[in-house]
Order: sequence, then C-alpha cells, then structure tokens
Amino acid sequence: DGARASPGLLRRMRDALEATAGAAVATKVVAAAVGTVRPRCLALEVDVKAWTARYGLGGDRAGDHDNDRAGDHDGDRAGGHGGELCGALDGAPAVLLLRTRDLFSLPFPLARPVATSLALQSSLRGWRLLLLPDSFPLAPRPPGSARGEWKSRLSQEKQRRELLERFGIKLEVLPDGRHRWHGCDKDTPRCFPTIHAQTPQYLLGGRWTPPCCLRALRATARRVVAELEAAGVRYWLEGGSLLGAVRSGDLIPWDYDVDVGLYREDVGKCRWLAAVLSTGQAVEDPQGFLWEKATEGEFFRVHFSRSNRLHVDLWPFHARPGGTMTKETWLGHRQDVEFPESFLVPLVPVAFAGAVAKAPHDPRAFLEFKFGPGVVENPEYPNPEVRRLEQDV
Repeated sequence: DGARASPGLLRRMRDALEATAGAAVATKVVAAAVGTVRPRCLALEVDVKAWTARYGLGGDRAGDHDNDRAGDHDGDRAGGHGGELCGALDGAPAVLLLRTRDLFSLPFPLARPVATSLALQSSLRGWRLLLLPDSFPLAPRPPGSARGEWKSRLSQEKQRRELLERFGIKLEVLPDGRHRWHGCDKDTPRCFPTIHAQTPQYLLGGRWTPPCCLRALRATARRVVAELEAAGVRYWLEGGSLLGAVRSGDLIPWDYDVDVGLYREDVGKCRWLAAVLSTGQAVEDPQGFLWEKATEGEFFRVHFSRSNRLHVDLWPFHARPGGTMTKETWLGHRQDVEFPESFLVPLVPVAFAGAVAKAPHDPRAFLEFKFGPGVVENPEYPNPEVRRLEQDV
C-alpha cells in the first residue's frame, strides 16, 4: 500500500498488542494509519442468523475499558498507548498487526480484502481492533492513470462482493442508516433452493430468511394486497402470515412465502387473476410481478419476478352448506383445515409488511383454531421434527 517502514512505530504497535493481553475486551489486532488521512473507527456487529453486518459511528477510547483489566498496572500500560477500540476501519489505508496464531485461527485468514475480512471475522470472535494515534509515512507514488484507477476500483469491489458472498452477508447497514444490499433482487433467483419438509435449507444451518428475500416477500405482499383491495376482493391473511401480523405486524423472520385466503367467487374481480384464468398462462404486471396458477393444485401464486420466485400463495375458499369454509387443494400442512365462515364476518384491518391487510375479526381465535392453543405466544419452526426454534435462540 506504499507505507514506509517505521521500526519505532512497529515496536509501539507490538507493545500495545502485548499490553492489551489481559483486557476483558479482547484486542487481538492493532492498527496504525498510513499517511495523513486517518481511517474512520466504526463499531461492527455481525448477525449471522440475519445475514447482516451493522456498522456504527465511532469506537471506544482505549482507556474506557481500563477498569475491566486485570489490575491497575496493566490498565496503565495499555492506556498509555491511547487510541480507539474499533470494530472495523473505513475510508483510508492502515497497517494491521496481530499474532500469527490468532490470524491462522480464523476460518479465512488470508481472504481479501484483508481489512474487511479481519473485521468481519474478529466481530464474530468478539475481538476488538485498537487504532493507535500514530501514522506511518506514505511513500511518494507516481500519479496513476484514470484507467488504472478504474481497474483498481473494479477489482476491489469484486473482491469485496466475493468476500461478503463467502461469509453469507446479504445486507450491510451503514453508519448513516443506509442499506447496502448483496443478495437477490428482481433480476436474480432467490437465495435458497427448493424447500423440503417445510424446512428451507438456511434453517438447517441455524439461519433465518435472508433479508433480501424478506424484502422481496414484503414487496410482493404489498402488491397483492393493493390489487385485491382495489378490485374489491374479499381476502384475509392465512397461516404463518397471519401469525406474523399478530405477533409483530410483519413476516415471521424465518418464513419463506406469504399465504392469503380469498373467496373463490371473487377471483375474477382481480384483473390479473382473471387474465390468468382466461389465457391459462402466467401474466406479468407492469411492476414485474408474475401472476400464475400454481402447478400443485387449484390455487394461484404471485412471484416477485420471472427470475425471483419468492411468492405469495392465493387460496380460493368457498362456503359449504352450514357455513364451513373449504377449498379444492390441501397440501397437508398443520393449519390446512376447514373453518367456520363466521371468522370472516367481518374482516378487519391489521398491519402487515409495511402495509395494512385484512384479517379475520378475531385473529387469535382463528389461529388457535388452526394451530392449537398458545400458538401466538409460543413461536416454533414449521417442522420442529426437523429443527426446533430453541436450537437457534
């Protein structure tokens, strides 16, 4: 990176690393800036379960943790070096120093870009990085060409994308609150393969639904709700989608689709469903959502896009004599049962996925009728015989 050797500063970095050995907050990496521009010291939290890295502004002064150290003398030695305790560095180059045994205890010790890789892996280990106030001199370099700078920038961006993909980071929440996405979108497939036994692959790895997939499901749900509302279709949230609405006004964090019930006689009121029925073909609306008849039975499915098959399932119900709601296709899910139409008279609004949707007028009673008592207060994965929620919380 063009840094000039500075033996005195390297010794101070080594001394700082040794002085922090007894700290309650593990400082395994010491850094010093290169040149006059100092990197920003950021807080960093990596949430593996949520596929997310969250950055915050500023770190702690190294002396703030002196009282946590093993003895006043150790605190004086460590605090004498000054500096900031950081989760990550951003915006300018730095020299990093850590012990060989610590470096090669990491799963990906030499992954590039090195500073980002070490920060992410250090966060998962509970390590902190000590940024000293000293700086290495920056060696003079001949000015680069515009093309060379462009190629270098592209290479760095490619390395960073590949690193985040390797680490399973789909979302970075930046210090100013902006989101930087690295997962699926309208033009890509969804992030997980076909689901077996109601258990998506990510659950088997102790993770919940990738945030990019949740974002796509929310957008699809809002689109479907808006179209059904505009057409005057009588519909309601079903199954796990209603559970999420009652618990938090949102999707369940590990859910992989959205379920909506509607009256069979109202299907033709929605222009997109009517087009599917009349043509027998999938129909793409102006916003890129794909409406189609499901191949598994007599119901409909709305995909986020042709490429990305995250979807909302639309289940047409009709009333049998005696006021029992039933449908043509049953997939054997726990909540897939007939129920009294009285639950739907009237339908009431509930918050869901950033919008307002319709629900049975007593959602708790409806859910307990389908799932059993206590289902709202006792969350569980859809197939606890395969994996239980308690394994991941």
